Amino acid sequence: MISRSWRSVALAVVVVALVVGIGVVASGLWSVLWGGDDARIEGLSEEVPWEQAIVVPTVAPRTTEPAEPVFDLAQHSTSDPTSRWVIVNKQHPIDKGYEPADLVDVDGERVRAAVEPDLRAMVEAAAADGARVVVRGGYRSYTEQVGARAAVEARRGFAHAERYSARPGFSEHQTGFAVDVDSGSQPSCNLQTCFTRTPEGAWLAERAWEFGFVVRYTEQNSAVTGYAPEGWHLRWVGRELTAHLRAEGIGSLEEALGVPGGPEYVAG
Repeated sequence: MISRSWRSVALAVVVVALVVGIGVVASGLWSVLWGGDDARIEGLSEEVPWEQAIVVPTVAPRTTEPAEPVFDLAQHSTSDPTSRWVIVNKQHPIDKGYEPADLVDVDGERVRAAVEPDLRAMVEAAAADGARVVVRGGYRSYTEQVGARAAVEARRGFAHAERYSARPGFSEHQTGFAVDVDSGSQPSCNLQTCFTRTPEGAWLAERAWEFGFVVRYTEQNSAVTGYAPEGWHLRWVGRELTAHLRAEGIGSLEEALGVPGGPEYVAG
């Protein structure tokens, strides 16, 4: 028989083993629940770090469409005669002594150097479509406008001249940015209201803007520009502005650039 003393020793060993086992289990559980970087969860994946086992839902940031850039209508002067956006009308004359310093020849007519590439490209594009646009007039000095206006008055009278021909000092032609054109297919309509019904007039009304030109005087804008429709009178302002006018449906330079106009001359 085992003596009572040996039974006591055996019982003590068992108790110690139980205590040690419980401590090991408790320590492991504590490590899993509250452990640091070495903590692991088994069963989800092999050795998955605790912080990776928890999936935190995220909300994608709200995205907004970038705003369309605002077209800068103040990038060029409307009063400086050298500016491509200068406005010359019955309310805004040009100095009688002004003459552009960079005039170049296009088909026998003078225009500002900046106008030449677009003017040539437009004439060529029209020809490719069967429209024979002929450059008729470009820059006119103050003195030349005196003669042009006098000729219209002598032929058609003062009232007609006021509607169709600028007084000296009030003509866009003096800027070098204006061009008059003829119809090569129907010359009988040159400088006539029927010009708009020629192949050239119709083409220009639809396509001139692509080359930086506006048909300056139309039936729709005559109250603002102060002139009767002239489908043959083109004004170069550059392709950026004409694209803006087209996109926004704006019918005159005065409206686009906030410059007053009208049928009455500022001088009375």
